[in-house]
Amino acid sequence: MKEHHYQATVEWTGNTGAGTNHYTQYERSHHIQIEAKALIEGSADSAFRGDATKHNPEDLFVSSLASCHMLWYLHFCAVNNIIVETYVDTATGVMVEEKDGKGYFTEVTLHPIVPVQCQEMVATALVLHQKAQAYCFIANSVNFPVLHQPVILVAHAQ
Repeated sequence: MKEHHYQATVEWTGNTGAGTNHYTQYERSHHIQIEAKALIEGSADSAFRGDATKHNPEDLFVSSLASCHMLWYLHFCAVNNIIVETYVDTATGVMVEEKDGKGYFTEVTLHPIVPVQCQEMVATALVLHQKAQAYCFIANSVNFPVLHQPVILVAHAQ
């Protein structure tokens, strides 16, 4: 077994002068910094008093599932001679918030649209989504279903 280690620094930048003296008096703004990578401006979802113009943890979580799946999928396409010309996924997630404020995701659905080079590649391209699901590190780490509704097209028949 091989271990991989990751590190991120999250720094709250939302102190407006009085710290957290009242729930409504501080910003949810923060920076997410990973060494040698671009700074991510973060906040809470606007439903939780956050800045809607910044990334929130829930959006980043859904996008992590989508990007992990995409990277495995493209790998499996490449090693199986399936030529993918573009890949776009508008992933959606459902999070339930309980009355006491606790919450959790109940599902994430990936909606990849994948044009392949020719008709003969379509069936395999569709099956490879299942293999990518089985290998995705992030999907293997969650306790809810990650669903897939892929659309496979023939690139020049669009």
